[in-house]
Amino acid sequence: MNKRKEKLRRRQAPRETGTMTGRLRVARNGAGYLVDPETDKAVWIEERDLGTALPDDTVTVKLKGAGDEGVLIRIDARAPRSIVGTVTAVGRFTRVQPLNPAYRQEFTVPGARGARAGDRVVMRLVRWENRHLAPEGEITDIIGPQDDPSLDTLAVMKQYDLPESFPRGVLDAAEHVSARLAEPGKRLDLRRKFIFTCDPASARDYDDALSLETDKQGNRVLGVHIADVSHFVTPGSALDKEAYRRSTSVYLVDKVVPMLPEQLSNGVCSLVPGQDRLAFSAFLTFDAKGACVARRFAKSVIRSKARFTYEQVMEVISTKQGQKPNVRKTILAIHELAQQLRRNRFAAGALDMDVPEAQILIDEKGMMTGIEVRPYDESHQLVEECMVAANEAVAKELWTRGVKILARLHEPPDPEKLEDLRANLAKLGISCGDLSQQKNLARFLEKIKGSPLEGTLSVMVLRSMKRALYSAEQIGHFGLAKKFYAHFTSPIRRYPDLVLHRQLASWISGGGGRLDFGWLKRAAQNASEREQVADDAERALDEIKKYRYLEEDLRARGSVFDAVVSKCTRYGLFVDLPALAVGGMVHISKLADDFVRFDEFHETLAGGGRTWSVGAKLKVRVEKVDFDRRQVDFVPVVERPDRKIQAKAKRNQTSRRRSRK
Repeated sequence: MNKRKEKLRRRQAPRETGTMTGRLRVARNGAGYLVDPETDKAVWIEERDLGTALPDDTVTVKLKGAGDEGVLIRIDARAPRSIVGTVTAVGRFTRVQPLNPAYRQEFTVPGARGARAGDRVVMRLVRWENRHLAPEGEITDIIGPQDDPSLDTLAVMKQYDLPESFPRGVLDAAEHVSARLAEPGKRLDLRRKFIFTCDPASARDYDDALSLETDKQGNRVLGVHIADVSHFVTPGSALDKEAYRRSTSVYLVDKVVPMLPEQLSNGVCSLVPGQDRLAFSAFLTFDAKGACVARRFAKSVIRSKARFTYEQVMEVISTKQGQKPNVRKTILAIHELAQQLRRNRFAAGALDMDVPEAQILIDEKGMMTGIEVRPYDESHQLVEECMVAANEAVAKELWTRGVKILARLHEPPDPEKLEDLRANLAKLGISCGDLSQQKNLARFLEKIKGSPLEGTLSVMVLRSMKRALYSAEQIGHFGLAKKFYAHFTSPIRRYPDLVLHRQLASWISGGGGRLDFGWLKRAAQNASEREQVADDAERALDEIKKYRYLEEDLRARGSVFDAVVSKCTRYGLFVDLPALAVGGMVHISKLADDFVRFDEFHETLAGGGRTWSVGAKLKVRVEKVDFDRRQVDFVPVVERPDRKIQAKAKRNQTSRRRSRK
C-alpha cells in the first residue's frame, strides 16, 4: 500500500468488518459497482442484489469473501438528482422511461402535468421502497417531444445538471473585468517577440501561444505563454466561486458550457493577434539532446503576431514552404524540438494512446448527418508536446520546492488488470511479454500501430488503465511517463490550471505559493468529479445523436457499414463500426444457415464456411435499434453466397442445361 492510501486509511473512521461504503455506479447490464478508496479496486454487485438503490446513491455493501463481489445491505443517502426521461404512457398510471440506460426501471408519476406520451420530461424521485414495484417520481419540467433532435442538448444538460446560464452577479462581474487590463502590474514586456497561436480553424478562444529563441550557449529556449486568467479571476470573487463550481468547460456536440463567461474566454483572456494581452510565460531551455536544463517563469504582456490553424502549420511542416522565411524557420524549429521531446517521452515508456478525433456533424435541426475524423498529425503534436513540457516544468518547480499542488495524477494499472489483458491477448494468439514493465506496454502499443486490430487492441489496453484525476497528495503520470505533472496550460477551461497559476505567481514573487492542504484536497476531488460529469455528458449526447442516426438509417436508407469484430461470444459477435465509432451485436443466428461453433479457448465462431475472430472484418446493416437501452443489432451483408446457396445455384444451373438439351 502506498503512502497516500496508508494515510487515507488512518484518517478514515473504522468501517464495519467486511463492508464498504461509497457512491454507486450502475453499468449497462444492470450490475452496480463501488470503488474502494483504499485499494482503488471495484467491488461489483449483481443487479438482483441492488435492492432499491439507484445510480449515484451512497450505499453500503457486504463483501463476499475476499473476492470483488458484494451484496447491498443499506442505502445511506439518496443522490440529489434530476432524472430526464420519456413519457411512455399517460393516464391513471403515467409512466416515464429514464433517458440514462443505467436506470433499469420505468417510473410511475401521479400526474402528467401537461406532458404527452412521447415527451421528454424532468422528474425527481419521490420514493422507491419495494423492488417489485416501480419507483415513484414527480414531473418537475417538460422539455418537449422526444423525436425532436434539437432538444437533445437541453435534455442532456438537465440530465447532468449542467448550468444553462451564469448567475446575474457573475455576469455583472464579467462586464467589468476589462478594467483590469489597465492595471497589469509589474510584467515582462514581450510584445516585440515573435509569438504565435496554433488552434483548430473553428476555435473561438486562444489561451496558449508559443515562441522559440536561441541563447548564447546555442540552446533552444521555448516560450509557452498562457493567458493570465488569474489576473482577472481573484480568489473568493463571484467569478472564482462559479469557476470552482463548474471546474471545467463542457464541450457538447453543438454547444459549449464554459467555465467562465465569454467576456473572459473570448475577450480579455483570449490571445488574439495584434492585441496586448496579459500572460503567464514559461521559458524552458533545452540542450541538443532535448533535455530541459533550465526553466524560469514570469508574468508577461504579449502581442501575438499570428494566429495559425493546424492545417497551416502542417503545410509548413510537410512542404517546408509557405509563410515568411523567419516564420517558417520558427515553426520548423519548434516542430523539430517537439518531435525530439516526443521521442524522449516514448523512450522513457510513455504510452502512445493518441487517436484521431471524431467530430459528429449535425444539421440545422440537430440531426446527425455523419462523422468527420480529424487527424492527429505533427501539427497537433507540435502544440501538445510544448504544453506537456510546460505542465511538467511548473509541477516540478513547485513540488520539488515543497509546495503541494493540484497535481494531475495517473497511477499505474493494477497487476490483476494487466494479467487479464495479457490473458485476453493470448487468446488472440498475441504474445506481449510482461506488461507490468511500462516499456513493454509502450512497445506493444507501438507494435500494433497501423494493424487491422489497432482499434480493438487499443481499447483493450485503455480499459486496463486507471482514470487520470486530480490529487493534492500524490504526483506522477503513468501514461505520459512523467514523475511530475500538473495542468497549467488551459486556465480558461480548467479550474486546476487557474489554481496552479496562483500558486506559481505566489512562489516567484516570494509569497511561498502554499495553499491550505484541506482546501487543495477538496478542490482536487471537486475537479475530478466535475471532469467525470463533463465526460459522461459529452458521451451521452454523442450516443443519442448516433442512435438517432442509426434509427433513421434503418427507416430510410439501410446503409452498408464496414464493421470489425471486437468480441466473440457463444451467442454472437460484438462489432464496432469505425466510421461511426459505435458498436453493436450480430446474433449467432444471423451468421450462417447451419450450425455455428464457438471455440472459447481461441475466442472464435465458425460456421457457413467462415471463421470469425477478434479483428475480423465484415459488412453489416442495421436490423434493430433499442434506443432506451442503447443497443443495436446488425445483420451481416453476404458478399458471396455460402456453400448451401452455391450448391443450390449449381443444381439449378445443371437443371437448366438438361432442359436445353
